[in-house]
Amino acid sequence: MTGLAYLGALLVSLGGLALLDRRFRLAFWDDARRAAWTVGIGVGAFLLWDVAGLLLGIFARGDSPHMTGILLAPELPVEEVFFLTLLCYVALLAWRWFDRTASLRAAGARALRDAQRGSGTPGATGGSGRDGGVP
Repeated sequence: MTGLAYLGALLVSLGGLALLDRRFRLAFWDDARRAAWTVGIGVGAFLLWDVAGLLLGIFARGDSPHMTGILLAPELPVEEVFFLTLLCYVALLAWRWFDRTASLRAAGARALRDAQRGSGTPGATGGSGRDGGVP
């Protein structure tokens, strides 16, 4: 049973990321097609990197009782695909979160500047308010 521990942990982690994604509509719940392409291209690129590393003898599969033992290719365990999916998905969610919060911060800064200049809301006094509210 311990042979499924690592794969199970990866799947639970991916599920947790999906819940965060759904809650904040960051990737798949915002634009599923774009998110699938992004994660898929990332996983594909990392798999090519892994295969190159395996062929050059740089990478090797370590034995662990927590892995299934199922190999996609010599020295390439099935868990690697799920790990790379997790890696790309968490990177995409982090990017989307930081991009969204940066946009919100920029919009807030613009609104604050506009309010200070008096052009942000109708009837704004333009700063000091000494003119009695007449624009």
